[in-house]
Amino acid sequence: MNGKYLLDTNIVIALFAKESTVQTRLNQATEVSISAITIGELVFGAHKSKQVEENLSRIQQLVEKNVILVCNSETAYYYGRLKHWLGQRGQPIPENDIWIAALAQQYELTLVSRDKHFGVLEKFSLEVW
Repeated sequence: MNGKYLLDTNIVIALFAKESTVQTRLNQATEVSISAITIGELVFGAHKSKQVEENLSRIQQLVEKNVILVCNSETAYYYGRLKHWLGQRGQPIPENDIWIAALAQQYELTLVSRDKHFGVLEKFSLEVW
C-alpha cells in the first residue's frame, strides 16, 4: 500500500452512500484520484436514477474536489497491452475497467474496487474496501 489510490466507480458509490469503511480508508490516503471513465459511469447512473439533478450535483462536487485523470496516448498503450494480455488468457473484463486499470498502471496507483475481475491482472496493485 503506497497511499496513492485510484477509485473505481463502485467505491465512489460507496462513498456517496457514506459507508464508514470507505470514509475511514480515504482519510488515511495520501493521494486519491478518479478517472474520467468513472465520472462517465456515474453520470450515466445519475440519468437512470429518480433523483437525476441531485445525483448530477453530487458528481459535480466530486469533480471539483478531486483529481480527475483522463486518458491520453500513453494510457492507450497500457490499455492495448492489458487487453491483449487478457485476450490471450481468455479472461476478458469490461472495456471501461480495462481503461481504468490502464490509468492505474500508468500513474502507478493502487486501484480500489469491489470488482473481482480485476484480480486476474498480474503486476497490478489492487485493494478491496
